[in-house]
Amino acid sequence: MSEEAHDPTGLELASEIARAAVESAAYGPTLPEPAPPKPVRRRRVFQEQRSGAHPDERDPQRVGDVLESVIQARGWQRRIGLSTVLRRWPELVGEANAQHSKPVDYADGVLIVDCDSTAWASAMRYAASQIVATLNRKLGDRTVLRVEFRGPKPPSWKKGTRSVKGLGPRDTYG
Repeated sequence: MSEEAHDPTGLELASEIARAAVESAAYGPTLPEPAPPKPVRRRRVFQEQRSGAHPDERDPQRVGDVLESVIQARGWQRRIGLSTVLRRWPELVGEANAQHSKPVDYADGVLIVDCDSTAWASAMRYAASQIVATLNRKLGDRTVLRVEFRGPKPPSWKKGTRSVKGLGPRDTYG
């Protein structure tokens, strides 16, 4: 057996490959013709998927608009409106009245306000209809149905485990 000399550079092999490529190109392509492309079937696009000239829910939206829609969807507008107005309590009832009264609860259209004394609670009761009208103007119609003004809680006369039944000394509390 004759042993052929090995070419470490690979130039002979590259030359043979190049000659074979030139010869095959001279006789035309040897690969089969590619099949014509199949027509692309378009899926039917439904009307709600198309974007139009007017904005819809898929378009970018402002944060305030998104929050407003969430507030309306959850039914929070009265509660948020009420908390906003209650933070502005001095504007609604006046500085002097606000110093002696504080809104503490709102449920089922009834606003409960605690006052410093029974005299302030009585004075505020006279202005209750005006306060209800102002709150409904700010919050929306029929949000606040009634305002209850409470005076200070009377002290408890029951001290210890052995107490006598009854209210204790009489005084003008509430």
